[in-house]
Amino acid sequence: MDNITIIGLLAALLATLSMAPQVIKVYKTKKTRDLSLGAFTTLAVALFLWFIYGLLMKAIPLIAGNALGFILVVYLVVMKARHG
Repeated sequence: MDNITIIGLLAALLATLSMAPQVIKVYKTKKTRDLSLGAFTTLAVALFLWFIYGLLMKAIPLIAGNALGFILVVYLVVMKARHG
């Protein structure tokens, strides 16, 4: 594995982990009042498009990071829709 891929994987890991505290908080409390549905929906679309781009470019860091990030953000969007 080359240094460029390692840097990309590290960036993907950190970006994905940045969502974890919010996901954990929403999971525990079911409180989503202060979350912006528009912002998280836009982020979900952007992550999905980055994921597709990663597939087309065959770039593992883009595929992995954006797939995981997309799943976390979709969870937040679903919880926001359910719990307002």
